[in-house]
Amino acid sequence: SFGDHKGDRVWNEVPGEYRADLRRLIVTQGDTEPASVEQLQHLGKTAPSLYDLRQLFQVNVEEGRHLWAMVYLLHKYFGRDGREEADMMLQRHSGDEDQPRILGAFNETTPDWLAFFMFSYFTDIDGKYQLASLAESAFDPLSRTCKFMLTEEANHMFTGESGVMRIVNRTCELMKESDDVTKLGGIPLDLIQKYINFHYSVSLDFYACGLKGRYKEESIDDDHILDKHERTHLNERLQNDYIEDCERGLARWNKSIRNHGIDFELELPNKSINRRVGRYADHTAYGVSLPSIAEREYVAS
Repeated sequence: SFGDHKGDRVWNEVPGEYRADLRRLIVTQGDTEPASVEQLQHLGKTAPSLYDLRQLFQVNVEEGRHLWAMVYLLHKYFGRDGREEADMMLQRHSGDEDQPRILGAFNETTPDWLAFFMFSYFTDIDGKYQLASLAESAFDPLSRTCKFMLTEEANHMFTGESGVMRIVNRTCELMKESDDVTKLGGIPLDLIQKYINFHYSVSLDFYACGLKGRYKEESIDDDHILDKHERTHLNERLQNDYIEDCERGLARWNKSIRNHGIDFELELPNKSINRRVGRYADHTAYGVSLPSIAEREYVAS
């Protein structure tokens, strides 16, 4: 429905000229699925409630199913190369110094439940756009698989947004009792802001496009082919869609804070936020630095 092959039949086998690119996209998507399970595996020991424990297990089951879907495509359509790539997913591990996961966001630690909720919201919004783009692919087996995966991705985003909302509400309630909510077991709003800075910026970092359509490609009012200039700016537009989606969640959290009569507003950080890695390692945004790994582990304890 788009691109240079607009109007052609969809592919039920891998076109030779696109074989390497399609394999890379499937491997990258597949590699994220076991990575997120590895990041979350210890959280069952500190679940705030049976409801949260069930949600954690549900996310893990669905991530495992998504891994299986990508592995199936590699085995069925990519021969020996696909089987070898699938085996390598078992050799890589989240945060491993020698064989880390492909995308940086999936090598970060998830030391506590606030981090899990933030990850489920910000990273899975990104995942929604990735899967929606892959669902537009002219390689039909990939397209159909990702359309199914999208139905489960929505639950992950709900888990994240509702989890953060519960924490925000509890913090606001405790602020009416004490100026220091940490003494009452709460998480200060400025620390919640730091978590937003971290998870938003890490998730924004690995957004990329390839043999994929745009989000809801057929609903866009243009020729679906795009000239060279338009293609150059495609990734920036995709990023803007992601940012707008994130802003909607913050708007709901901020509405809750206002309803409690508290003068505080959570914000998305600038793209130059300090992530302690990369080109912006020595910068901060909004005057707020990110919590280090040690600081986040302290919060978890």
